[in-house]
Amino acid sequence: MKIPKNVIEELIVQAEKDAPDESCGYLLGTTTPSTGGGQGEALVTENYWMENIDHSSEHFSFAPKDQFAALRYAREKGLKILANWHSHPASPSRPSQEDLRLANDPTIRYAILSLLDGEPKLNSFKILNGEVVDKEVHL
Repeated sequence: MKIPKNVIEELIVQAEKDAPDESCGYLLGTTTPSTGGGQGEALVTENYWMENIDHSSEHFSFAPKDQFAALRYAREKGLKILANWHSHPASPSRPSQEDLRLANDPTIRYAILSLLDGEPKLNSFKILNGEVVDKEVHL
């Protein structure tokens, strides 16, 4: 999955604004057709921020109204939900046990933006059956 610099910068600004609570949303974009039976390349075109209704620094839950609005918006724009993203204000960019347990959609990636020590790091993960099967470094 490719995430342009401007989208990464937007995630950082949003995560810093929401800190010390976790920030969250969807990464929307397009995929190119595959030439060999596998998955095509995914290109993120925008962030769709959603309210963390838990207002917690250790976990998040999307506001249901925001999820429905994101799905409607993506359909209207011809975009796909490529990733679920959230921030870790004070921990590394890796899935927690709770993140692994709640990663139920095998068709998307799970991106985690760490703000630990003031050095943002962004990784995304493919998670299947509670296990990380792929990791990509974006920042």
